[in-house]
Amino acid sequence: MRRLATAALLVGLWLSPASAHDAPYSFLDLRLRPTELDGALTAHVYDLAHELGLAQPDSLLDSTRAAMLAPRLAGILGPRLHLSADGAPLRLRFSGTSIERAHHGVTLRFTAALAQRPGTLDLEAHLFPYDPQHETYVNVYEGDSLRLQTLLDYKQDRARLYTRTQQGRWAVIATFLMAGVQHIFTGPDHVLFVIALLLLGGGIARLLKIVTAFTLAHSITLALATLRIVDPPARVIEPMIALSIVLVGFDNLRAAPGRDHRTTLAFLFGLVHGFGFASVLREFGLPPSAVGWSLFSFNLGVEVGQALILTSIAPVLSLLRGRSPQMAAGVVRYGSFAVVLAGAYWLGERLLLAAR
Repeated sequence: MRRLATAALLVGLWLSPASAHDAPYSFLDLRLRPTELDGALTAHVYDLAHELGLAQPDSLLDSTRAAMLAPRLAGILGPRLHLSADGAPLRLRFSGTSIERAHHGVTLRFTAALAQRPGTLDLEAHLFPYDPQHETYVNVYEGDSLRLQTLLDYKQDRARLYTRTQQGRWAVIATFLMAGVQHIFTGPDHVLFVIALLLLGGGIARLLKIVTAFTLAHSITLALATLRIVDPPARVIEPMIALSIVLVGFDNLRAAPGRDHRTTLAFLFGLVHGFGFASVLREFGLPPSAVGWSLFSFNLGVEVGQALILTSIAPVLSLLRGRSPQMAAGVVRYGSFAVVLAGAYWLGERLLLAAR
């Protein structure tokens, strides 16, 4: 319903008479074919006249004059429109114009040759930088199927389509796998939580059980939040993530022989961390046509990051316990104190932000 309402509003604006510049937007339609990309860029005559230095914008509604000025328009707008297939820039060949008289617009048509059907199509547009309010509405098709609708403006000037090809699927996997790994290592709160779970050590079976519980829990909430089934606000989730670090640190300090709550804590707080992962994934931008693959790949990247932490920390702690149990106990004690202090700092900071 939101899409329909937005579309109705845009059509209403586009169809309204416009002798003055009351429509600071343009439309870009792209169509992927097996060996070629077809494009059509429709812009308001006011914007085009500004770029050409014309005093009478409506003069562009004359087809002969528009055709005569088309090479100049292509020379101005072409360099501001960047398209690439699988990372390789596409060379645009402008091939003609048509008049949208009722809409006070001119359409420039272009094509670009494709060596093969790409896995990704990237778009970047800065069409009319003189107007910071200008917006470009983009439709991208594969054949006759609409695959991407998006809006480009001065804040968000890039978009990417993952095509329905084997290359497109691998591009999704590679992109979101690396995003998951990167998020683990650029999110110190998640890293510290995993380290806190490992401080008490244990055999490989015990550690795998703990990590599996965390993985299972955050996978559940990551999927639920990404699909908007359950979506608690960040002002609630971020303090809870910090609180989970504090509580795991305290649990380490209270640990006693035969008493190990880490699997339970890993699962319960893993549910909270999954919501945090989901907020990052949504900010990164989920391709509507490949939600399943992007979700799976991001989650896999998170697991790879956790595995790297596990394989780096656990052997060192195990070796330390074997050589100096007293020193190992000191690492657990002081390490847990550090975990509690860091978690408490983040908790206070996030509660203050949430209260604003």
